[in-house]
Amino acid sequence: MFKKFVEVGRAVLVNYGPLSGKLAVIVEIITTSRVLIDGPTTGVKRQEISLRRVSLTDFKLDVPRGVKASDLKSAIEKFDLVKKFENTPFAKKINRAHIRSKLTDFDRFKVMVLKKRV
Repeated sequence: MFKKFVEVGRAVLVNYGPLSGKLAVIVEIITTSRVLIDGPTTGVKRQEISLRRVSLTDFKLDVPRGVKASDLKSAIEKFDLVKKFENTPFAKKINRAHIRSKLTDFDRFKVMVLKKRV
């Protein structure tokens, strides 16, 4: 059954634009396709964003609609959102792809040789 709903307090990962790869929290729902997000601990300023540019995570914080940035920051730190997200398979996959994108030709060759050994 589907469990990731667009709701206030849902943690999202921005997947497009200059903020790509940063965590934020939905603080207000504007329309069916746009939300207001804020990420005071990750450097995401409060802004309107399309739902096509974010990925919903499994984490939901218990915050009211239109919560102030200071209250949201304390809720994120209390929930330990960043640490919990880093331990998910989704975050590990993103991290692995980021590391592999920085490999040189020789590093890719070494990875290929190691894979053939196994």
